[in-house]
Amino acid sequence: MSDISINLDKAKEAAAKEALTFIRSNMVIGLGTGSTAKIAVDLIGEKLSENFQIVGMPTSIQTKKQAEALGIELIDIDSTDAIDIAIDGADEVAPDLSLIKGLGGALLREKKVERKAKELIIIVDESKIVEKLGVGFLPVEVSRENHSQTKKEITKLGCTAELRIEHDSLPFVTDNQNYIYHCKFENGIENPRKLDSELFEIDGVVDTGLFIDMASKVIIGTSSGTKIID
Repeated sequence: MSDISINLDKAKEAAAKEALTFIRSNMVIGLGTGSTAKIAVDLIGEKLSENFQIVGMPTSIQTKKQAEALGIELIDIDSTDAIDIAIDGADEVAPDLSLIKGLGGALLREKKVERKAKELIIIVDESKIVEKLGVGFLPVEVSRENHSQTKKEITKLGCTAELRIEHDSLPFVTDNQNYIYHCKFENGIENPRKLDSELFEIDGVVDTGLFIDMASKVIIGTSSGTKIID
């Protein structure tokens, strides 16, 4: 393993550990999806005891399986309208705490769970911090029916759009049985809020990876500790 990989792992773990300091026993916690969120879920599982119990609401089938294996009590997304905290990672974080999330393929369920949270805590390493969203891909979840036409409409907004393909050369299918297009804007996303609105006007778009006005705080892990933006 390279020094860079080791440092990234340390940074992710530092952010995840800091996030756990905001959790109190008997809270209902949204459990995120992705490599950094996975560390946080593992740490929650390790912390369970007679004196520390939480209830989790998973954001993906993958996280549900992980949490069950750790003995974390779970509730379904429809069980309650509000949860205490959600902890998740992000693919990009802008200075105003707007986010791109969902490159792990769980953006729709992540957004549904995290909109219920009184507080959304995002945990990332420094590589995820950007000056403007759109450095990488923006995932857009679309209905499988007529998806090629949906793609054409998406590209009219000034991006390229590539269907996410699995290792077996078949399209990636989300937990909600949809497809995902990875959209690239050559000069980044100038107005995320406007773009989000325009994407939702397109027939076939189910959700976008733009998470605006949702994050309460961002915990940035580094090889030497953490810093918090809120």
